[in-house]
Amino acid sequence: MEHVPVLVDAIVELFRPPLSGGGIVVDATLGRAGHALRLLTISPDIELIGIDRDPEALEASRTVLSAHQERVRLVRDDFQNVSSVLERLGVAQVCGVLFDLGVSSPQLDDRARGFSFRSDGPLDMRMDTGQSLSASGVVNHYPAGELERVIGRYGEERFARRIARAIVRARPIRSTVALAEIVKSAIPAATRRTGGHPARRTFQAIRIEVNRELDALEIALPDAIEALSTGGRAVVVSYHSLEDRIVKQTFKEQSGECTCPPDFPQCRCGARARVRVLTKRPTRPTQPEIDRNPRSEAAKLRALERLAPVHGERRAP
Repeated sequence: MEHVPVLVDAIVELFRPPLSGGGIVVDATLGRAGHALRLLTISPDIELIGIDRDPEALEASRTVLSAHQERVRLVRDDFQNVSSVLERLGVAQVCGVLFDLGVSSPQLDDRARGFSFRSDGPLDMRMDTGQSLSASGVVNHYPAGELERVIGRYGEERFARRIARAIVRARPIRSTVALAEIVKSAIPAATRRTGGHPARRTFQAIRIEVNRELDALEIALPDAIEALSTGGRAVVVSYHSLEDRIVKQTFKEQSGECTCPPDFPQCRCGARARVRVLTKRPTRPTQPEIDRNPRSEAAKLRALERLAPVHGERRAP
């Protein structure tokens, strides 16, 4: 499939105010640089730092962004290390940070990467092809209880125990198609007839485990917000409920909403607003966009703006 960046028009409009005066924007999940290219094209005064742990994505992005190469710095790293990346580059504050989470279309479409249950490939699913843990390690070596935990938690799969036991019985499992068939056979026939491919949730869960995606998001998002200058914006596109829940909760905490029990006579938690949430409800793709790019259907966009520090709060110099 042609790479089509998700919700790109909405993202451009959200970033237009903070990028109007120049500055640095971070694309923490660069992928094939579709969003980055649009931002660089409409904002001739900005610089872009692109982070991705997939070396193939970085090489593809280098070509896509070649016309703007003097304004681009590409870094191979995990987005959870956004703070240390900025420190290494000598950048104290940025005017925008973008996270487009999950697996990209080029990764899904490359059967050799092993992300898809629809095409035959090795059990890989690594976004960073240099890391040791792969889907094969999870599928063939995790104890049944750990497999059940992964599939139940990250896939929100109610048949996690049945699937985990079926996987253990079928070991060794060598390919994505073989795994998909095992998962399908473990789910009751009546359930298999609704809700899409029966292996979808299990593949999602294994991918999240392999790449530690949710752990990375919980680390990266507060760090990215801390790096924003006053008026800077963070935009996050998520694709499943677990990601969106983390984004929503982090935004709530940063917005200074009181977390004291309702029976407290007055606030004791010291909550204070550090950001303004720009999306009361997540922005979703329009039907024409979904028609152009069916994989965008699950996308939810949330955004916030960094407020000026309150009296006594210290910011990075």
